[in-house]
Amino acid sequence: MTERKVKQLVGAMAVSEGAGVTVHRSIGLPALRHLDPFLMLDHFSSDDPDDYIAGFPDHPHRGFITFTYMLAGRMEHRDSMGNSGVITAGGVQWMKAASGVIHSEMPKQTDGLMQGFQLWINLPAQHKMSEPAYQEHPADRIPEVVDDGTRVKVVAGRYGDTVAPVQDATTQLTYLHAQVPAGGVWSCPTLADASVFAYVYDGDAEVAQTKIPAHQLAVFGSGDQIRLHAGEQGARLIVVAGKPIGEPIVQYGPFVMNTREEIHDAFTDYERGRLVRHKARVNSTA
Repeated sequence: MTERKVKQLVGAMAVSEGAGVTVHRSIGLPALRHLDPFLMLDHFSSDDPDDYIAGFPDHPHRGFITFTYMLAGRMEHRDSMGNSGVITAGGVQWMKAASGVIHSEMPKQTDGLMQGFQLWINLPAQHKMSEPAYQEHPADRIPEVVDDGTRVKVVAGRYGDTVAPVQDATTQLTYLHAQVPAGGVWSCPTLADASVFAYVYDGDAEVAQTKIPAHQLAVFGSGDQIRLHAGEQGARLIVVAGKPIGEPIVQYGPFVMNTREEIHDAFTDYERGRLVRHKARVNSTA
């Protein structure tokens, strides 16, 4: 197998979103505008409820997928498709906004903690105006594998013979949550033609002699395996892979299309109440 090396390190930057909520962004910055098919990665983490009490009131999306994974606390969700629920620690939400969705997300503490990730995943042109879809899975549906001391939660896609409840055929998404013990080594296979990144949120790690500190995102070069060495405190991280789409990306706020004209149409549709065109089927797939 060919080991991937770190091609770029990007430090997370504090950004204000929603009604004044601070998140730490690593994809979606000038240093890394996109990593096809990924458009944005936000890490939210706080033990102060005042940091996020205003939450993310009703807002629109078109042209992409939002993928939310909770580590601690909970996220209350409602949308124009009629879905409502609460994502708790270890749970995941996959929402294909596609032609248009309006939703709200309200983060809440549990035992004084609230932490998680939201990833935006692009859709190819042929799917951008398709019917929206929604999946929500609690922690007890997310399989976990212990691989030579490393605990790997298979949040989306597959890891070896272990298959996650979230499958996205369009982007071939793989999303792994790993806890590598102090001084441990984890070999993670990846598809050779995928874009792959890792985000270390606790501890530190090293890949091919490049250190990845906490709150840094590592973009990997070509290969079909990542061999990761954890530091003295161990490492907790997510590893995400997806098939590049290779199409033009025009993004303006909550709309991601292929042309400026399509962005203009999205704003016009939203202003005139035409954004929501379909009612999705709960637990449908892409």
